[in-house]
Amino acid sequence: MSSAKQLLSVIESALLGPSPPTPAQRVELMHALRKSRPSLQSLLSYPPPKPSDRAQVQAKEVRLPDSSLISLDDQDVHIALKLSDDLHLNEVECVRLLLSANQEWGLMGREPLEILRLAAGLWYTERRDRMTALYTLLRAVVLDQGFESDILADIQKYLEELINLGLRQRFISLIKELNREEPAGFGGPQCEHYILDSRGALVERAAVVSRERLIIGHCLVLSVLVVRTSAKEVKDIYSILKDSAAELNENSSTTKQQIAFSLIFSLVIAFISDALSAVPDKAAILSHDASFINEFHDIVMTSGNNVDTFLDGVRLAWAVHLMLIQDMVTPREHVPNASSNDLEKIFSCLEVIFKNNVFQSLLDNVLRTAAYQNDDEDMIYMYNAYLHKLITCFLSHPLARDKVKEAKEKAMSMLIPYRTAGSHDTFADKNLNSEPAIGFGPAPFVSLLEFVSEIYQREPELLAGNDVLWTFVTFAGEDHTNIQTLVAFLKMLSTLASSQEGASKVFELLQGKAFRSVGWSTLFDCLNIYAEKFKQSLLTTGAMLPEFQEGDAKALVAYLNVLQKVMENGSPTERKNWFPDIEPLFKLLSHENVPPYLKGALRNAIATFVPVSPVHRDTIWSFLEQYDLPVVVGPHLRNAAQSVAPVYDMQFELNEIEARSERYPSTVSFLNLINILISEERDVSDRGHRFIGIFRFIYDHVFGPFPQRAYADPHEKWQLVVACLQHFHMILRMYEVKDEDIVSGIEKSSLAVVTQSASLQTQLPVLELLKDFMSGKTVFRNVMSILLPGVNSVIAERTSQTYGQLLEKAVQLCLEIIVLVLEKDLILSDFWRPLYQPLDIILSQDHNQVTAVLEYVRYDFQPQIQLCSIRIMSILSSRMVGLVQLLLKSNAANCLVEDYAACLELRSEESQIIENSSNDPGVLIMQVLIDNISRPAPNIAHLLLKFDLDSPIERTMLQPKFHYSCLKVVLEILEKLQKPDVNALLHEFGFQLLYELCLDPVTSGPTMELLSIKRYQFFVKHLDTIGVAPLPKRSSNQALRISSLHQRAWLLKLLALELHAADMDSTNHREVCQRILAHLFGQQATDLGGDHIIAHQNDAEHIGTSAVDKNKVLELLEVLQFRSPDTTTKLSQVVTSGKYQVMAEEILINPATSEKGGIYYYTERGDRLIDLASLSDKLWQKLNVVHPQLNSLGSEPELNEVRETIQLLLRWAWKYNKNLEEQAAQLHMLTGWSHIVEISASRRLSLLDNRSENLYQVLDATLSASASPDCSLKMAFVLSQVALTCMAKLRDERFLSPDSLSADGFTCLDMIMVKQLSNGACHSILFKLTIAILRRESSEALRRRQYALLLSYFQYCQHVLDPDVPAKILGCLFDEQDGDDTDLQKLDKEQLELARANFSIIKKEAQSILDLVIKDASQGSEPGKTIAFYVLDALVCIDHDRYFLNQLQSRGFLRSCFMNISNVSFQDGGHSLDSMQRACTLEAELAFLLRISNKYGKSGAQVLLSMGALEHISLSKAVSMQGSRRLVDSKNRSYIAAEVDKQRMVVTPILRLVFSLTSLVEKSDIFEVKNKIVREIIDFVRGHQLLFDQVLRQDISAGDELTIEQINLVVGILSKVWPYEEIDVHGFVQALFAMMRDLFSLESGVPSFAQQSQKKSELSSFRLSFSLMSYLYFLVTKKMLRLQVSDGGDYHTAAASLQPTLTLLASLLNSVTSALERAAEEKSLLLIKIQNINELSRQEVDEIINMCLQRDTLSAYDNLQKRRYIAMVEMCRIAGNKDQLITLLLPLAEQVLNVLLIHFQDSSLSSDATGTSGAITYGSKSNSAQDVSPLCEELIPILERLELLNEEKIGSNLKVFHRLVSSLKEMMIEKLSS
Repeated sequence: MSSAKQLLSVIESALLGPSPPTPAQRVELMHALRKSRPSLQSLLSYPPPKPSDRAQVQAKEVRLPDSSLISLDDQDVHIALKLSDDLHLNEVECVRLLLSANQEWGLMGREPLEILRLAAGLWYTERRDRMTALYTLLRAVVLDQGFESDILADIQKYLEELINLGLRQRFISLIKELNREEPAGFGGPQCEHYILDSRGALVERAAVVSRERLIIGHCLVLSVLVVRTSAKEVKDIYSILKDSAAELNENSSTTKQQIAFSLIFSLVIAFISDALSAVPDKAAILSHDASFINEFHDIVMTSGNNVDTFLDGVRLAWAVHLMLIQDMVTPREHVPNASSNDLEKIFSCLEVIFKNNVFQSLLDNVLRTAAYQNDDEDMIYMYNAYLHKLITCFLSHPLARDKVKEAKEKAMSMLIPYRTAGSHDTFADKNLNSEPAIGFGPAPFVSLLEFVSEIYQREPELLAGNDVLWTFVTFAGEDHTNIQTLVAFLKMLSTLASSQEGASKVFELLQGKAFRSVGWSTLFDCLNIYAEKFKQSLLTTGAMLPEFQEGDAKALVAYLNVLQKVMENGSPTERKNWFPDIEPLFKLLSHENVPPYLKGALRNAIATFVPVSPVHRDTIWSFLEQYDLPVVVGPHLRNAAQSVAPVYDMQFELNEIEARSERYPSTVSFLNLINILISEERDVSDRGHRFIGIFRFIYDHVFGPFPQRAYADPHEKWQLVVACLQHFHMILRMYEVKDEDIVSGIEKSSLAVVTQSASLQTQLPVLELLKDFMSGKTVFRNVMSILLPGVNSVIAERTSQTYGQLLEKAVQLCLEIIVLVLEKDLILSDFWRPLYQPLDIILSQDHNQVTAVLEYVRYDFQPQIQLCSIRIMSILSSRMVGLVQLLLKSNAANCLVEDYAACLELRSEESQIIENSSNDPGVLIMQVLIDNISRPAPNIAHLLLKFDLDSPIERTMLQPKFHYSCLKVVLEILEKLQKPDVNALLHEFGFQLLYELCLDPVTSGPTMELLSIKRYQFFVKHLDTIGVAPLPKRSSNQALRISSLHQRAWLLKLLALELHAADMDSTNHREVCQRILAHLFGQQATDLGGDHIIAHQNDAEHIGTSAVDKNKVLELLEVLQFRSPDTTTKLSQVVTSGKYQVMAEEILINPATSEKGGIYYYTERGDRLIDLASLSDKLWQKLNVVHPQLNSLGSEPELNEVRETIQLLLRWAWKYNKNLEEQAAQLHMLTGWSHIVEISASRRLSLLDNRSENLYQVLDATLSASASPDCSLKMAFVLSQVALTCMAKLRDERFLSPDSLSADGFTCLDMIMVKQLSNGACHSILFKLTIAILRRESSEALRRRQYALLLSYFQYCQHVLDPDVPAKILGCLFDEQDGDDTDLQKLDKEQLELARANFSIIKKEAQSILDLVIKDASQGSEPGKTIAFYVLDALVCIDHDRYFLNQLQSRGFLRSCFMNISNVSFQDGGHSLDSMQRACTLEAELAFLLRISNKYGKSGAQVLLSMGALEHISLSKAVSMQGSRRLVDSKNRSYIAAEVDKQRMVVTPILRLVFSLTSLVEKSDIFEVKNKIVREIIDFVRGHQLLFDQVLRQDISAGDELTIEQINLVVGILSKVWPYEEIDVHGFVQALFAMMRDLFSLESGVPSFAQQSQKKSELSSFRLSFSLMSYLYFLVTKKMLRLQVSDGGDYHTAAASLQPTLTLLASLLNSVTSALERAAEEKSLLLIKIQNINELSRQEVDEIINMCLQRDTLSAYDNLQKRRYIAMVEMCRIAGNKDQLITLLLPLAEQVLNVLLIHFQDSSLSSDATGTSGAITYGSKSNSAQDVSPLCEELIPILERLELLNEEKIGSNLKVFHRLVSSLKEMMIEKLSS
């Protein structure tokens, strides 16, 4: 059933689009036409029911021609058979129809009747599409729409063939057949009378079929113009016409009347076109058959009783046809000699025509009916065009002219009874020409004149070059002796003046002497005569006012109507001089005896002079004040009013004169004139105060009581209402509410009694109107009384009544007024409450009011009404929290859902571009949906998108197929993406809507679940359709280009959101993510359920250099890579004159212009653009040339220069807007692209193969794009972020989880040798990165990201082997592998080559890079300085031959660094963000200096020391604050957090730098040390004695990692320099001894190798022990310090000394031994597990990972391959840590052994004099065995354990160590034995 819809779509795209069809569209069109030829030829012909097919359906198994066997259930069979019976359709086709309905709507769960109606509706939709397609083809051929001639020729040939094969006969048959009460017609008595249409609405089947008949009737009319009709077809059409005319007597519905009109005009056009197409040598088709002429003449002349009124039009056309044929046969000059038979036919026709007054019949029954006026516009044009041809041919024929002349003479001879037209005359303008003549109706001549007027009233362009008509005008205007003929003639002239050319001709006719008694002079003379009569009667005491003759009044009204049309349509330059004196038009306005309808005509004529010029406007104001009734409040009203003493005022005339006659022409004209005058006012400074009298008159006397008034003519009622509403609308639009109004409104509201005169002095119309609406008073109630009947009522009256258009205008104004009030009421409501409430509260007091204004979205006759209703919905939905509940309670919700969906769908099917998006109903609906998504549930978005409002929104199961809603329409729009140029914004906001739905936490679940099912998997498809499609050219369609970029942006963001938030436990979402990634990166995704993550790649070393097909990610980036349009064009380049440039710049930069009412506005996308209309107004106001009298420019050339300048500025502003929008769109798409790349890389990379290759491709392309000169600064910022993410993921892939290894044969060597990028790829990255850093347009924020990217790159280039993993560990790992040394050497070689290449690439641009980095480090912001120092740190790391060091020295940068350090201070105590940032900068600076010291060794340290490093650090207040801060910590805990950060960022880096400088102590001789280096370091220590003392006093057992490091650094510094200090005045020696006692006496625990915290604590403790032991060793060896064996009994004496004892060293040696044994064993176990990694089960691997505390690096979807890799990496790291510990413990043990050995070698043990302790002395050996034996007994077991240490497990040569142990052990044994 979709073929007809596809055909219609193809035809509309090709023929109704905004641009000519492309070659591809033309080919597609002709192909579709050829394919659908059979269905069009046999239009609406479907296979009938067959018994065999019925039996097949009843058997519940049906085989369709293009599908497999289909099984049916009982319900399916019942519905299919019912469809067959109701539609007279074949049973198998009904099954197919059910299948199509299920595909379209989803029939599961629906009632059988609903399914039946849906299927029938789908069938009728298919029929309608096919008929509409045919109508569109016919319309394209008949109407000149500017198509190329060849495509029109092809379509015309195609249609001619169809018509010649019987298509028109099919039209005629269908019009007749479809009108029957049977299944093949509009349904029999037993048939279902209702269907569900394409939007799910219940409609009557008869109405649908009637509409089909009308479309076929229109096709019939158009077909007559393609191929001329045959005689049989004419008779058949006439026969159907008689039937239709007879039917209208019983049912005169609008559609039936329009069908009858189509039949009438089919015959009219057939007769006229057939006759006009004949030539002398080729007769008309219908005239070939003489029998037909005779037969049809007899038929048409036969009276049809009740149907004659519709047949009269055919008779007129038949008469013209006979005349034209006669002209072709016989020359016109020989007409009297023509065949008497033919002449008799013509005469008989003319006699009937004038006898029956066919012209009046056509006017009353056709042209003036609502059905005719509301018919299709194209058809009305065709009807009028052929009526024009008909009347032209009629008036040009001599026989007809003679008959017209006879009719004129007869009309002239009629006598009209004399009547006076007093003020109570009931005749109105509309009925002036319908006055009965002698009681027998209008004269045929008068009707002919009105008939001509009616034809050209709607199509004035048909007057061009119509000499026949103007000849008739001359004839008709001669010698009028009858008021009726004069009035009819003047009315015809007013119609002929409807065009500019016609207006000029009419003016010249009445200005010259063409007519003796008809002219402008007659009009003005008559006005002056009556004015003089009234004046004289007023001057005569007691005289009565003269009577106004009715004929004069009618004639004056007709003249004034001509004057009105002439001035409305005349040339703007010519009409200024046409009527120099218009004062006579005003003189009769104030007199009582002047008929109201004449006053109305006078004011209507006056109104046309207002827009002529400002001079005319001011003149009119002054004359109105002088002559019109006193209600008019113009300039200086009060003074002017005192000079005129009117008999009565407007109020009296309205309520006493017009109300009695129930006609209001004077009041209507008065309001229209005032509205035009006020609308032309440019001075709004008094904000309408001078018009308050007019406002009160309209408010109190006109609009207030209008519902209670009686109206003889409903037209006047709605004219009156429209005029009042226009006045209110104008007030709200012109005048703004100001701040002072709030106070004044409150004051007025507080007054209990205010006199009317006093209130008028202070009232403002806009405030009074707002008060009315905000309190629900008169205007509000009347406005709602217009709207409350509902949209269906308005639609019915619009289509069935001639005043329908006025009612439509009134409804539109009501809705626009409500919108304006809603825009202003909130400004006042907060201050005026409770007396005045916001309008939404007033509306919500009656639910019917809310639903009434919202349901007008259904009104599709006038788009502005729909727009207003949607705007009201937008405002109310933002204010009324319970709006959805209100709609549900009023049972209007379902209808509203369907109406909004239908409006959106209808908009998507449009073929013309709506230039202003604010007037696009589709865009407004999308904005309503988007704006409401985030509002509290349930909201309007939930309602219109058909979320389940009866349960929590997040639990909704969306079923767009089941419910007709905006969601269904949006999904269909996005699925098809048809008419991209017309629907660009719909596509864009559709993608945005889905993105916002997926983003909102309430709607995200249902929406993402819906989009993940297979039916709606159109996002991946759109990566090809719109994602990587070429952008439209900027020069051809920039708006489409902008929207296309936004579409791609929202699509990418939607895909990124799915990748980011998808529930990977769901199969649907997991598959969606896999498909998205596979499509984006051009490969198949990895199976998530597999157990392997590391796969071998044969060409691994070529990664980054191989040629790989482009993936969608790169193609999308290519789409973005174009130079952004320039928005920085200066006005000086546009405007040459300086004064205009300054003026424009003042307007553009004025802060007030960004507010409401300024020249800037924000679009739906959030772009801040220039409002061209506001800019133009501001420019003209600034130039003071709006009014000519205010123009100071003088001459016309200067004025022209101003106009040209303004046009230039407007063109510049338009271009600026478009370029700004394109820039924003480009950046938006880039943002979406960055989202999808970063999310893919960071969250879903594991789903892809070749991850590193993909990352490299994106990184390389991103760097190339950011370095391009076409790349803007904002784009470069986003691209740098993407590059940073890719680089970080590349680094992770290399060091954490490489993807190019397989699990088979997985070894440690494989892990180490894995290569992700070749050196060439790395070089390319660095090269492009340097170019990007050095780009011309840059900023510090951009460079910060680029610097971070550079640092990440350097990290990536580091050796894959952790330097903490010693080579000994690697050796153990590779024992079983062949060629490992070669592989490792190759790896080391390549790593060295990469480092050298990196240095050489950087060196080429070193000068520029250093200039930039140093500038940022010196002058940038604190974050910029921080990262700049880290970049310098990285450059130093890769330095060769001291190149960068020399550069930094030569630039004096190092010295400036020390100066900065010395000047650093934290004035606020270091608690503010600025202080923290300065601390970060200081930390980076110190790290940079430390890097110099470490990188260049002694020379680097000497450089730093030579620049006074220690002196500058000492001067820094950052360190001096440390002492005082600690003192207050105990009292003020708020400082603790800041102190911890300061310890990390300031104190520790300084200690590290000072410690690095101590390296010079070890490498200097004793004299240099004592004289220089040591002195400086000791001075530094003395200067910061408090800091060192605080660190040394820290509790080691409770210290964290930072504290232990500081202690290590302080101990290291003191151990290097303090031994050279002669006097320990600061007590550092005692502090170190106390620390030795605390640390050496600790019992070492037995931590597990996987417990990270204990591991780090153990290593740190032994490192500190080593530093302390080194210091003690120095004292023992260099200072000859000797230790006691143990502490004596006197505790106080022992504590005072604090020196460590030999017993304490024995305890330390015991701890070291235990740690050595444990570390060796654990390292051995780790190596075994590493070598057997491929044999471990998943459970064992997970246990290892859990013990290593690295669970955060895994996800539930990581396979065994990745888990093994992580376990291997962790075990290698821990083994390296164990090896480091062993490496530290061995020398520590050696030092302890050496100290013990020295004591045993150099002394004997004895008691001191007091006997309090054992000491090492020289001399007596008494009691030695007793004194040393406990120590020896304690040491010997420890030494024996040390002897058992295994070299294989330890990984070191222990020969020397064992020899030392053996020596000491022998000495111990010897001491014990002695």
